[in-house]
Amino acid sequence: MKLPNLTTRIFLGMVLGILIGYLFPVTDSGFSGTDLSILSKIFLRLIKMIIGPLVFATLVVGIAKLGDFGTVGRIGLKTLAYFYFATILSLITGLLVVNIMKPGEVMSLPLPPKGTDTGIEAQKLTFENFITHIFPTSFAEALANNEILQIVVFSIFFGVAVGAIGEQGKVMVKALDALSHVMFKVTGYVMSFAPFGVLGAIAAVVAQQGLGILAGYAYLILCFFGGLLFFLFVVLWVICLVVGIPYVALLKEVRTAIILSFSTASSEASFPQTIEALRRFGCSERIISFVLPLGYSFNLDGSMLYMTFATAFIAQAYGVPLSLEQQITMMLTLMITSKGIAGVPRASLVIIAGTMSLFNLPIEGLALLLGIDQVLDMGRSATSVAGNAVATCIISKWEGEFRTQPSEPEQVAV
Repeated sequence: MKLPNLTTRIFLGMVLGILIGYLFPVTDSGFSGTDLSILSKIFLRLIKMIIGPLVFATLVVGIAKLGDFGTVGRIGLKTLAYFYFATILSLITGLLVVNIMKPGEVMSLPLPPKGTDTGIEAQKLTFENFITHIFPTSFAEALANNEILQIVVFSIFFGVAVGAIGEQGKVMVKALDALSHVMFKVTGYVMSFAPFGVLGAIAAVVAQQGLGILAGYAYLILCFFGGLLFFLFVVLWVICLVVGIPYVALLKEVRTAIILSFSTASSEASFPQTIEALRRFGCSERIISFVLPLGYSFNLDGSMLYMTFATAFIAQAYGVPLSLEQQITMMLTLMITSKGIAGVPRASLVIIAGTMSLFNLPIEGLALLLGIDQVLDMGRSATSVAGNAVATCIISKWEGEFRTQPSEPEQVAV
């Protein structure tokens, strides 16, 4: 009997996870839905296992075909220019939503007591630390720690060198091309476990937080997800309309990747699926291998929107008005400090904590968000996947490497 497609299986995993989490909440003893979180942890570890080799193999082959640093530099500048443009739009969207809907004022939440431990330490990212973190001291260490940005930097140097040595380099290109096909086959095996990972992640969230917390924070969740939907279906659609990308068709192609990231609250979880979807959609393989990994450090649209939204929400809750000048300062600060922090645990909250200190907002205010951060993270992860898919299509279009007729999907076991 033929199994349902991956999207259907993931959706069924979500439904079953909600049911198990609701029926088996956290108690003093006995089984609870949180026990199934091990399934999610296994799946995410398997994803991290394949991302490094997959990025390296596909990116080196793509760079080698580009030929020289001049071409790489041109594409890199276009990519970063678009990333910062999208970042500005997402930050502005977050500010507009929080200023119009005013969830911090409307909800009148009880403020956390002074000295409440949030478990989040504000970190100020200096320019020197940011730059030095980009460059790896060891490629093996970058692979071991899954530092995508460092893997990308090494792959660029390696790929250009492979392309520069001519005939001898073709052997390496052929070998790495074979490695990339092997990794996609491994990806197929890993993705067959995705529905179980989704089940475990959803069951753990519902069992731990309960469905009641959704009711208590309903207005905040409605405001934030409304902002995400506006960015997803209006902002990104207008961008694609201007560039000439069929956005609705793109969303249909990447829907499995978006659902997977939403249910696991991890944009990394859908990285291999996004690559395959963009290939089928008609994006250049070498552009995909170059732009998409960079996007996971420089183009997290959902997280950017969350940072301005959350900071202004906490200010509203404490009755601290932020002037237009202060909000512009916040936006510019986040635009700089938020780059390259994808590997930092609970990165969004860490950056928000650092931003709050600029406006003398109490760090305890983060406690207002901790209870539902996992739920909000589901939305921002899914939005970031869509944003990176759009970015890859646009760069492919600008480089004249976007096929108007999508290719037939490759046969990858899922």
